[in-house]
Amino acid sequence: MSYELNALAATAELLNVVAAEVPVARVVRLDQGLALIPMTDRLHAALHQPAGAQQAGFAYFPGGLARRLEAWSQSAPIAYLEAAYFGGEGSQSAAVWVDGRLTLGPLHLGEEDPNPAEGTPISQALRRLGARGGPGADEFEAVGLGRHRHLEDWIAG
Repeated sequence: MSYELNALAATAELLNVVAAEVPVARVVRLDQGLALIPMTDRLHAALHQPAGAQQAGFAYFPGGLARRLEAWSQSAPIAYLEAAYFGGEGSQSAAVWVDGRLTLGPLHLGEEDPNPAEGTPISQALRRLGARGGPGADEFEAVGLGRHRHLEDWIAG
């Protein structure tokens, strides 16, 4: 089994503003009032600024996206999430911007790394967005990120 995710995550309200600004973005609702925008190739191209800085710690982060995240985070926290797993092996990374600045990460968990006591990078980022885990479920599961395993499935609904 494999799992992949490249997405922006925030409240549905903030991501609706992002989608209005970047028409190729598609907002997908999660649980607990959160939503995500899958980072499709079209969205990546629309957000990429050739002269913009890459964000260390990510494989698929468009150059110049950090400036947009800084601007969008003036309204509410916003996260950038990446995960890639195949057969239980893989990695994930996450970062959160609040009030115009990077406040968490980038955090990275590689396949050889033990799970941190404070949770995986994505769970930590979701917690900063207001998500709460429940009995037997971390923030990742609690908001519904396990609902789809592939990026195109998020887009299809």
